[in-house]
This record gives sequence, structure tokens and C-alpha cells, in this order.
Amino acid sequence: MKRKVMPITLMVFILFTLAGCGQSAATSRTGSGDSSNPPIVLGVATALGTIEGSDSLKSVQLAAEEINVQGGIEVGGVKRPLKIESIDTREAEPNVPMNDALSALQKLIDEKKPSAMVVGAFRSEVLLADMDLIAKAKIPYITSIAMTPDFEKNIAANKDKYKYLFRTTLSSANLVANLQQTLDFIGKKYIMNKVYFINQDVAWAKGTAGGLEKWAQQNGWTIVGHDAYPGGSSDFSSSLTKAKNVNAQVVVPVFDMPESGNLIKQAKSMKLPALIAGFISPAAPDTAGKTFGASIDGLVNFLFEPGSMAIKSLPKADAFNTAYGKKFGDEARAKMSGHGPGPAYDSVYVLADAIKRAGSLEADAIVAALEKTDMDGVVGHIKFNPNHQAIYGTDPKTTAISMAFQWINGKRVAVFPQGVAEADIQLTSK
Repeated sequence: MKRKVMPITLMVFILFTLAGCGQSAATSRTGSGDSSNPPIVLGVATALGTIEGSDSLKSVQLAAEEINVQGGIEVGGVKRPLKIESIDTREAEPNVPMNDALSALQKLIDEKKPSAMVVGAFRSEVLLADMDLIAKAKIPYITSIAMTPDFEKNIAANKDKYKYLFRTTLSSANLVANLQQTLDFIGKKYIMNKVYFINQDVAWAKGTAGGLEKWAQQNGWTIVGHDAYPGGSSDFSSSLTKAKNVNAQVVVPVFDMPESGNLIKQAKSMKLPALIAGFISPAAPDTAGKTFGASIDGLVNFLFEPGSMAIKSLPKADAFNTAYGKKFGDEARAKMSGHGPGPAYDSVYVLADAIKRAGSLEADAIVAALEKTDMDGVVGHIKFNPNHQAIYGTDPKTTAISMAFQWINGKRVAVFPQGVAEADIQLTSK
């Protein structure tokens, strides 16, 4: 009996169909690639139009590239590369409803099937809403921008539901505490106790300045003034004049609006004798030295986390800063945000370490490993407390840190905490 031969075109069609089906099954959770070594997909859903969001995504891409050069992340004895998938939640744009941000996160989860998420929400209210969505999806999620203390409160109240969420950036409570520690250091070392607060009239700045004022009152400081300015204000001479007239020793500004840079110029032109020590967002990046010239010298400014400036005593921060400049250019490095990039970069390595120890991409196994994180990073030493918040303090050998630097001769120099300080604070600019 003569056997029928299958037409070659039909054979090719069947082979391609079977190959396609096999790849789809193998990569349903980890993305496209070799079915024997598919990439691990990390999702980034944040406000990519912000400097914090954009710089954080770049930091994640840098970490993934470094890990992939080494062969990827070991999962059960097999190294698998990382693949970054991102989406712009637009949550920082005016009149963009929260539901749009949540829809973007859900779209990324549905279409890209990430094994884990990093960076996360930009706005605190979006982070809190994300928590329920992530709890339902059961995907490990490490956030590194939004700072609401309610993140920890929610986890403490329902650990089983929210166990998939972690945070590598500091909380707003950490921010206030670290600013308090900086002010305490200045007061004791330089014998100062008369302080004038000036803040932007928005919730985070009012809360920060209010917390500092309460602490100062309880710790022997004299509050000689406290003013608030609405968004868009550019003239701060009234407060600076009052601060000069009442002999304030320290002026503490708390601003993130671009116009707040004028405070620096006005203080210099008025020859204000007080030390200015706080947070002025446009004075944070390396480019501010050129922007403000000699008027910036003497300012003590705060960085939420290390990363955007090289620090000799933090090798990983130093290496990150250099690598960022090589990959994205020195201009991008100089403009890097002081909040977000460091902990975003660390988040990728924290996940890689947890996945390797877990030996699995199973979500609960990764969570269990994340809870045991104990490693050095850009932001210092990283461990999580019971509510999945990275522990912040002043010793980079045992905790993550925030830090203060001073502009000296047009350069940023670390001055606090003492474990990373490269110079003493200069009370008069040169």
C-alpha cells in the first residue's frame, strides 16, 4: 500500500504552530525569549514625566543591564536575563484621575505578565490604591518614590493581604526624623538654638516643617519665626529680612517648587548671616552650582537618599553614580534627582538576591526571601522592618541613610551623617 507524503508547506506550518504554542506556554509569566532560558520581566508603572520617575526608570535599566552582563539572575540553578517593561501612569500631571494610573498598572500586569514590580507609584494616594490591586494580583512590588506612612500602617493592619509590598525609599516619617537629626547635629556642634522655618504651602512641606518645629520646641530651640508661601512664589525677602532682624542662627527652608531657588539668591544678596539648612529642590542636583553660581555656597541641602552624588565612604553609591554617567551621559548624571534613583537601582538588586535565595519565581517564596534581605546598597545597608519598610538611620553600615551636603566652592560635599561626611560644615561661605 502506497503511503501518502505530507506536503512540505503543511509540515512547516505545523512545526511553526507547535513552536509558537510551546513558547507561549513557557513565557506566559516571564516574557519572550528562549523557552529554556526566558527572561524575568520586571514591571515599572510610575509617572515617567517627572524627573524622579524618569531617573528611576533609567536606574532600573542600568541595574538590569549590569545583572544581564553577568548572565542574569540564578533561578533554581539556571541563570535568566532580566527584561524591563514600563508604562507611564501620568499620575503627576494636572487633572489626571487616579483611576487612570490604576488602569495603567493593570494594563502592564495584564499584557506584560511581570514576575515583580519596582519603582511603583509617584503619588502617595496612588500607592495606597495600588496596594489593593497588587494584593489581588499577588506580585512582589518594591516601591521607591511615594513616602506615605499609611503604607506601613496598612501592612501592619493586614499583613497577609499586603505581604507582597515593600519599600526601599524612606517614609515621610523617616524624612522628618533625619532632618531632625541633622538639625540636632548642627545645634550641638556649632552651639546654635535660634531657628526660622520657611516652607512651601503644600501638605508634605507643611507636615515636614511642622514636625521639625515641634521637635525643636521640645529640644531647647527657640522658634523665632515660621512662614509659609503658596506655590509659584518667588519673593522670600520678607521672611529673610525678619530672620535677619531677629538674629536667627539657622534658617530651615522646605520647598520643592522651582521658584524656591530665588531664596538662595536673595539670602546671599542680603548677606544673611544665618546658616541655611533644609531642602530646596532646585539646589539639590550637581547642575545647581552652575545655575546659582557663588550665591549657592554655604547652603546645606538635604538628599532623600544617596545615589545622585558620589560618596567615597559608600562604594556602591560611588559606583552607581559613575555607571549612570557612563550609560546616560554626564549631563544626565549631573541633573539626577536626589529622590528615587538610588533606591530604584537597589530594588533590582534586592529582588535579584531574593529570587536567587528563593530559587523560584513563585511570589510567596520571593516575599519570604525579601523579608530576610540583609545587604549593602547605594542607600546604605538594606534590611526591612516587620512592615516591609527599609530601615533608615544614620549609620550606613547598619541602615539605609538620608544625607545632607553643603555647597562649598561650587561643589557638593557630604557633611552629615558623620559616617559619610567628607568635611565639616562651613558657617560662612568663601
